[in-house]
Amino acid sequence: MANVTRRMTRAAAVLAVLYAARRYYRNWGATKAECQMPMPGDELIAEPALQTTEAVYVDAPVSAVWPWLVRLGRGERDLEVGDEVRPAAGGRLPDGLTLRVAEIVPEKYLVLTAGRPGHRWNIMWSLHIQPHWEDRVRLLTRARIALRHPGEVFLAELVRPGIALGTRGLLLGIKHRVERPSRWASSAEQPTAGTR
Repeated sequence: MANVTRRMTRAAAVLAVLYAARRYYRNWGATKAECQMPMPGDELIAEPALQTTEAVYVDAPVSAVWPWLVRLGRGERDLEVGDEVRPAAGGRLPDGLTLRVAEIVPEKYLVLTAGRPGHRWNIMWSLHIQPHWEDRVRLLTRARIALRHPGEVFLAELVRPGIALGTRGLLLGIKHRVERPSRWASSAEQPTAGTR
């Protein structure tokens, strides 16, 4: 009986810590106003089961940040609506879904989707650049997920810390690359700007 009580106490403590951490990692680096403001792409999933907004300041102009967003899925090629994007190794999502460009406005935002009407997983992921002065921007990312079954919501919440770390790594990776142009200036890694 004592072992069962101890296990239940530990499980309750782990769940309490995860729940408290959830409030932080779901909106990592974003202000309350940024989390609540409407963004392009939100209309694609009007009533999400899950929504996250993450953000980071980048000490560079929009023109230096945008090429790194365009480069996410195409290397040196320009992105167009309908293009497939592979943001991670293999580029596969649950149930074999693939991210596709839904909307793109150069030097402002990129909206990606996965899923289709009636499908189990419908996902919208967007990246936004908001200028703050001439040489600083706010890079935001929002994810909205529509799930059909409560068990899927629970599963998504369990994997969310890993997704949050990956997203944070992506934002910080872009930030570090953009803020160190001398490191990339002579390298083939320096992206070129543009979309068609």
